Amino acid sequence: MMAGVRTLSRIGVASLAAVLLVACGGERSAPEEEIRAWIDAVHAAAEDKDRRAIVDRISEGYVDGRGNSRDDIENTIRVMFLRQSTISLFPTIDSIEVIDGTAANVALTVGMAGTNQSALGLSADAYRFELELERGDSDWLLISARWGELGTQPE
Repeated sequence: MMAGVRTLSRIGVASLAAVLLVACGGERSAPEEEIRAWIDAVHAAAEDKDRRAIVDRISEGYVDGRGNSRDDIENTIRVMFLRQSTISLFPTIDSIEVIDGTAANVALTVGMAGTNQSALGLSADAYRFELELERGDSDWLLISARWGELGTQPE
């Protein structure tokens, strides 16, 4: 009887492991894992209002379709951090496409909420981001981005 319980237990653990592997989408490449870690780091830095940690992950040659440079993005982040007392982000990675292990396109949806001094004391939005990343000397760097409110085309 005890051997039967152990066998069922092993089958249960093996089944659970198989379900978890399938749920995780199978194996991920090393560059994809690095990009996911990059997104997690930017997410944490934004919630900590650590502007420098975010800007350090943006290429000095950053340029986007709106004509923004790295300095423009840094100023936008500075203003956002000044306006919001607290910031909470809820990112969902929609896709990661790694190109030759040195470049990547990332699509993500980010819910954003913050507390502030406005009449309601709260603001919330959701945006779709399309990021272009390039592997730098030691980490991935953002080289361009498009974004727009959820339900609109990113610009």
